[in-house]
Amino acid sequence: MKVEVECATCVLHRGHMEILEATSDKAVQFRAMTALMRLLSRDFKPTAVPARLGTKRDRLVKRVSGNPDPYEKKKWLSNKRALEILPQAKKFVASASSPEARFRRACLCSIVGNIIEFDIPAHEFKFEDIGKLIQQAENDLAIDEISKVHDAAKQAREILYLTDNAGEIAFDTILVRELKNLGAYVTVAVKGKPIINDAMLLDAKAVGMHEVADDLISNGTDTVGLFPQECSKLFLSRYRSADLVVAKGMGYAETLTEIKLKVPHALLLRSKCQPVANYFVASKGKNIAKMLT
Repeated sequence: MKVEVECATCVLHRGHMEILEATSDKAVQFRAMTALMRLLSRDFKPTAVPARLGTKRDRLVKRVSGNPDPYEKKKWLSNKRALEILPQAKKFVASASSPEARFRRACLCSIVGNIIEFDIPAHEFKFEDIGKLIQQAENDLAIDEISKVHDAAKQAREILYLTDNAGEIAFDTILVRELKNLGAYVTVAVKGKPIINDAMLLDAKAVGMHEVADDLISNGTDTVGLFPQECSKLFLSRYRSADLVVAKGMGYAETLTEIKLKVPHALLLRSKCQPVANYFVASKGKNIAKMLT
């Protein structure tokens, strides 16, 4: 997926908000914003990938501010609030009428969890609304290929699950459990270093993912989405041996659509910005379950 014109506004807005999270030093804030505008001036072009620009932005902010994890407090809060809602999501899944329906509801809960992301222009969410959004998730499903995901998962021996945000990862535990129930060995991969509010090993363990997944690893790096050339050897070995990859969020959607894929990839996300919605021919603020083959 390539950038649209409004992606420049998003990169700049999110950079501004992250700078404010990273430091209260006005001089440092000014240096970071100036550097960010230079980055955009140099790298914003029609061939750019949004996730690559976002990665460069975040690395710039962390480097200039000296703060290695600007969203640390918000990630902790997200995990805490998500765990408070998780029992409701589990009950929703458990009340399904069949194993297939339970898998479907687990996918929907995981997708709804993807709303937990900060500082995207015109994207706002409230933790207290997540329960209601789970109940109406079926109606908000703009692209429904969950049955294809289910069929691919039933045939897979090894599944690699790529998580997105802190907090959201709590709802991923439900889907990971359902994937395991289908007989696959499920490896869950988080980010290796701080990047926006993406989940890391600390976040995964905070929500109990280590007790659900067959294995829990990091990708060894700090990229928005997937850039294989930057990932660890361990991650790449799991990625290359997987029969199915389940990828959460817009960052993976933006990058996996730029890669020649060798096995099926299931994209589960919320269309939180118009360019992503446009790419998938969906409305903004909708649930998407899309198979890439």
